[in-house]
Amino acid sequence: MELLRQLCQIHAPSGNEVKMKEFLLTYVQEQQGNWKVQPQIIQGEGFQDCLLLVFGKPRTVIFAHMDSIGFMVRYGKQLIRIGGAVAETGFQLVGEDSQGKIECTLEVDEEEREMSYRFEREIDRGTELVFKPDFRETAETVQCCYLDNRLGVWNALQVAPTLENGIIAFGCWEETGGGSVGYLAKYIHETYGVTQALISDITWVTEGVQAGQGVAISLRDSLIPRRSYVQKIIKIAQEAKIPFQVEVESAGGSDGKELHYGNIPWDWCFIGAPEDNVHSPDEIVHKKDIYAMVELYKVLMQKL
Repeated sequence: MELLRQLCQIHAPSGNEVKMKEFLLTYVQEQQGNWKVQPQIIQGEGFQDCLLLVFGKPRTVIFAHMDSIGFMVRYGKQLIRIGGAVAETGFQLVGEDSQGKIECTLEVDEEEREMSYRFEREIDRGTELVFKPDFRETAETVQCCYLDNRLGVWNALQVAPTLENGIIAFGCWEETGGGSVGYLAKYIHETYGVTQALISDITWVTEGVQAGQGVAISLRDSLIPRRSYVQKIIKIAQEAKIPFQVEVESAGGSDGKELHYGNIPWDWCFIGAPEDNVHSPDEIVHKKDIYAMVELYKVLMQKL
């Protein structure tokens, strides 16, 4: 869990994922000598702040978004959301501007429906503020801001050491509506002919998806992936005896949206551990679900 703690500390709100990309690049370069297959690392010009790891002869790609929700300084002391961040007076926010590091307090005016910050000086407009990380681990759970989607990134990094054939794609902007998966998908399809995807992201605890009962395999959110592909995944999970729960929702989305709306015949499925206290400083996930997620991804990358 130390790697997950480190990932949760990194400042990478939507649109400014560069620190996360640099951390992952360094991590991969340091660790890949111990992996079964050393991947081709694709990044730089034409890929913005995204990162691709290509192993062997890929058949399936794991998409994991690097960005988080947060807040941006508008004018004066006004704040506006980056993505769907929960806002409550008293939340501690951190960031950095031209005058140095910032640790301030969120204030919410419920009547005016406006957000602001409390700090000793005015913060540069455009500065991103994110929840102050407070990583808490027990025998059964991990809790921190930004488990969505640092846990999805962590999951992909757990699969990497044993991965022989496949692609891991670390993308940007998911929390604000996508933006990178479209061109990553085009490059992956044109270069490697791959049309199968797994979305390594974190879902919600609901009345039908409970903490500690296994990883969630989503039959639908606001979109409906191809049933035969999802059924294949469920069958593999059953045969491997990995704890899972079937998720059926009417709303929500993920990097799967860009695949779904694109003009390439992608099969995709969202598979992720459920969390409670979504998009808050106190996101919490059960370790049983985390380990089931890793095991299922390892098996799927072999069998799909």
